[in-house]
Amino acid sequence: MKALTTGTTTAGVVLKDAVVLAADKRATAGAYIAHKKVRKILVVDDHIAVTTAGLVADNQMLASLLRNVAKQYRISHGVPISVKALASYLGLLLNAYKYYPFIVQMLVGGVDETGPHLYQVEWFGDHIEEKYAVTGSGSYMAIAVLEQGYRPDMSIEEAKELLQRAVSASIARDAFSGEAVDIAVITAEGVTIETRPALRLSL
Repeated sequence: MKALTTGTTTAGVVLKDAVVLAADKRATAGAYIAHKKVRKILVVDDHIAVTTAGLVADNQMLASLLRNVAKQYRISHGVPISVKALASYLGLLLNAYKYYPFIVQMLVGGVDETGPHLYQVEWFGDHIEEKYAVTGSGSYMAIAVLEQGYRPDMSIEEAKELLQRAVSASIARDAFSGEAVDIAVITAEGVTIETRPALRLSL
């Protein structure tokens, strides 16, 4: 039921020196398609981005808060915040509000001095580091594609193509996912985001 309340598809994979995230671009309000060009991958620091699934307002507010936390940490300590610390902070915040929960599922991905990391964070604050992960109502289709095709030694281009296929599989079967696929590549040099069309897959 948790996935059914967060209509979208987001996914991410960890590579040797990078994290690659992907998400569809459809926003829904029940059965109504409210928007077709939503950005569900949000940059929160030079080396960290998050994917958003769930209530748009909750996700936007949390992303803004994470940006402020990352900026304050950088000013106070003179170094970037680690991916683990930011994911842990998000988890603690969500757990603190568990009786009035934020309706979100988020992936926190980034590259810090210890390497690339990807955390899946659920709406009550539980978070776990993964090599690949998915969120949202299209998870069931996307995870099958990732499990079949993921390799930790993939190139960035191979990972982008895999994530494009994974989100496209969800778009083909999940009414709450649609339009196109945003793909973000996070390395030590920063974050780049591109938009690719959804693939026509034979399912």
